[in-house]
Amino acid sequence: MKGKSEDREALHILRHSAAHLLAHAVTELFPDVQVGIGPAIENGFYYDFLRDTSFTPEDLVAIEAKMFKLSQQDVPIERVMLPKEEAVKLFQGIGQTLKVELIQEKGGEEVSSYRQGEFIDFCLGPHMDSTGEIKHFKVLSSSGAYWKGDETSHQLQRIYGTAFLSQEDLDNYLALLEEAKKRDHRKLGVELDLFSFNDSLGGGLILWHPKGGAIRSEIEDFWRDEHFKAGYDLLYSPHVAKLDVWRTSGHTEFYDALYPTFKRDNIEYQLKPMNCPFHIMVYKNRQRSYRELPLRWAELGTVYRYERSGVLHGLLRVRGFTQDDAHIFCRGDQLEEEIRKAIALAVKMLSSFGFTEYDVFLSTCPEKYCGALEDWGKATKALEDALKTEGLEYRIDEGEGVFYGPKIDIKIKDALQRSWQCTTIQLDFNLAERFELSYVGEDGKFHRPFMIHRALLGSLERFFGVLIEHYNGNFPLWLAPVQVVILPIADRHNDYAASLAAKFKEARLRSFVDNRREKIGYKIRDAETHKIPLILIVGDKEVERNSASLRVHTQGDKGEIQLNDFLDKVNNLIQNKSLSVNL
Repeated sequence: MKGKSEDREALHILRHSAAHLLAHAVTELFPDVQVGIGPAIENGFYYDFLRDTSFTPEDLVAIEAKMFKLSQQDVPIERVMLPKEEAVKLFQGIGQTLKVELIQEKGGEEVSSYRQGEFIDFCLGPHMDSTGEIKHFKVLSSSGAYWKGDETSHQLQRIYGTAFLSQEDLDNYLALLEEAKKRDHRKLGVELDLFSFNDSLGGGLILWHPKGGAIRSEIEDFWRDEHFKAGYDLLYSPHVAKLDVWRTSGHTEFYDALYPTFKRDNIEYQLKPMNCPFHIMVYKNRQRSYRELPLRWAELGTVYRYERSGVLHGLLRVRGFTQDDAHIFCRGDQLEEEIRKAIALAVKMLSSFGFTEYDVFLSTCPEKYCGALEDWGKATKALEDALKTEGLEYRIDEGEGVFYGPKIDIKIKDALQRSWQCTTIQLDFNLAERFELSYVGEDGKFHRPFMIHRALLGSLERFFGVLIEHYNGNFPLWLAPVQVVILPIADRHNDYAASLAAKFKEARLRSFVDNRREKIGYKIRDAETHKIPLILIVGDKEVERNSASLRVHTQGDKGEIQLNDFLDKVNNLIQNKSLSVNL
C-alpha cells in the first residue's frame, strides 16, 4: 500500500500529464492557439492559452470530449532531449513563440520536452507513460490570466481541470465542489446580510454590516482575551508612515503590493502593508535589557496591499484587511519555548472554532538567505523541537523558507476537507538587522534579539470567509449574529415578547422580536432561512406560564421551556464556546 507522500507524488504526475492532455486537445481543436504553461496545482491542474477569441462553455465541453478521445487512443508519452538551439528551432517551426521565450529563459544546454502524438511541450516532467493512463478527469472552468503574471503582457485564457487516480475519488471531489458552491461565502454573505462590496469604494474593500460586525466583535474579544492570558501586551499603530520606514524595512525594494505614495509637507508617506516596522519602533523606543525579554506584542492591525483585480475573491483575497498580528522579541535560550507557546495558542484558538485537523509545514533555509547560518540552524531546530513537543505531525519543505528566516505554516481542514492557510510562525533575521535591534545581555554587551512574526488566524476577513463556508452559515451560538428570535403568535403577545427581549439584552444575548403581522409558520421559516440558532414562540399558554416554545435551528421543535432554565443553559453554551446546541 502506498504512503501519503507516494500518493501525492502520483497525483502530481497524473495531474501534470492531464494538463498536457488538455493542451494537446486544445491545439488539435484550435490550431491557431499559443500554449503557455500548464502546471499541476492543489486539487487539479490548469493550462494557459493565447487566443484571439474567448473559450465558450461549449468549447470546454468539446475540449473535454477530445481529451477522452485522446485518452482512449492510448498515445505513448515520450521524453525528448534536444540541444537548446534545436529546441528553439523546433518550437519556432510549430509557431509556439511563448514556448520559445520560456526555453530561452529557462532551458539549459540540453532541453527536456515531452511528446504525445503530434503534440510536444517544453517540460522537465516526469509524466505518465501514455495518455491511456489518464482516465478520471474533468474540465471545470476558464478564466483570464496574464503571461508570467505581468498585467502589461499578453492576456491569456486559463482552463482549469482536475484529475484523480480513481473514478470514485473524482466523483467525490465533484460532489464536494457542488457542496462548496452552496456554501460560497459571497452568496451566504448577501443572504445573511453579513458584509458587502461597493464599486464606488473600489475593489477588495469590505463593508462590514451589523450582523457581520457582531461576529467580528466576538472573534476580536476572544482573540484579545486569549492573548492577555498568554502573556501578550496589545499595541496600536498608525495606518501610514514615512516612506523612509519602508525603505529601511526593505518593502519598497522587495514588495510589489505597495500602494502609491503620497506627499504632504514635502514628505512622502506610504500606506502600511505590514505592522512589523511599527512594533520594531516601539522596541527601539529605549534600550532593552535581557531581563525584559521575551516581549510579546500583538495587534489587530489593518493593512493595505494592492492585489490585481483578477485575483480579488470575496473575503478571501482583498486589498484592505486586518491581521491578527504579533511579534515576539526574545533571547536565543528562550526561542524554543516561545515557539512552543505560539503553537499551543494557535491550536487552542483554532480548535475553539472547530478546526482540529491540520497540515503542518516546516520551511527551511533557501539558497539565498540573510543572517548567519548558525542562527538559521538554531532557529530551525527550535521550530522543529517545538512541533515535536506539541505533538504535531509535520512535513519539511526543504529550502522553502523565505530569505529572512525559517517558518512553520499551519493549514486547517474545513468541513469539506479543504486546506486553508491560517497560522504562520516566522523567524526574521532581516528586520532585526536592518533596524539594528539590540538588548544588553547579562555580560553587559549588546546582542541581537531573535524576532518572531506570528499570525494565528491570518486575517480576520479571510478567516471570516472560511468560517462562513465551514459552518455553511450555521454559526455556533457564541458567534451567531442573532442568537435568539422571539416570535409572538398574535399582537396581544407582543408585550410579553418585548419583555423577553429586554431580559435577554440584559443577559447580553443578541435577540429581537419578529412582530410582523405574518402567520407564525412564515415567521418560523424565515428564522430558519436566516439560520438563527434559537427560535422562541410565544402565545397565550406561554404568556400564562411565563415560558416559551423552543425550536433549535436544524433540530426542530424542543417543546416548552422555562425561561430561567433556558438562560442558564444558553449562557453555559456561550461561555464554553460550544459548537453545537444541546438544550
